Amino acid sequence: MDNEQIRDEIKRAIDEERVMLFMKGTPDMPRCGFSARVSQILNASGVEYAAMDILPDPRIREELSGLSGWPTIPQLFVGGELVGGCDIVTEMFESGELAETLGTGRPQGAEAASGEQPSRPEAPRGAPAQSPPLQIE
Repeated sequence: MDNEQIRDEIKRAIDEERVMLFMKGTPDMPRCGFSARVSQILNASGVEYAAMDILPDPRIREELSGLSGWPTIPQLFVGGELVGGCDIVTEMFESGELAETLGTGRPQGAEAASGEQPSRPEAPRGAPAQSPPLQIE
């Protein structure tokens, strides 16, 4: 698979999945704390989402960052638009803005109105979908 094919696969995932998370690892087995946090937040939000592991080939991260203009991982897209990385997603979760962006109700543990930190997101309410891994040849 060449860089153009990788870029096309990333574009397809962003365009076809309403909520798309590019992360290190998978929702079931995250490979960094930031990716784990965003996956936990999405799980606590009860939204269905697809995820793609960027670790199998460094070109995936390179092409993704070239498309999004965002250098760090994870990257969350909703409706084809970049929402942001872990810090932004966490802030949006705490304020309730993420629930609005995702079109979900405010999850338990989002205590932004009282100024309290949210509790750790609970186990997933629905299993996330995963984009098939890119087949790098």
